[in-house]
Amino acid sequence: MWLEVITPEKKMFEGEVDAVRFPGIDGSFQVLKGHAPIISSLTEGKIKVDLSNHETDFDEFSGSFEPDSSNSRVIRMTINGGVMEMQNDKIIVLAD
Repeated sequence: MWLEVITPEKKMFEGEVDAVRFPGIDGSFQVLKGHAPIISSLTEGKIKVDLSNHETDFDEFSGSFEPDSSNSRVIRMTINGGVMEMQNDKIIVLAD
């Protein structure tokens, strides 16, 4: 599935992913490929992304995420809140 994380200043991330865990206002939740359409508000926290390809080139997005030292296929992005929408295996996050 495809993920885009956008802030008012820049695009934090864009790429193919296997799973994404979000900091929802009622607790964290995970979205996988084939998930039903969903729109949800997000709170301050970290978005955990399981990448489809751990060799993705991140030069364009440097400084936007933290790599996981124990798993090269996982990155985390800190947000201050926002909203996410998933439809047809495409996730768009408008983050603060």
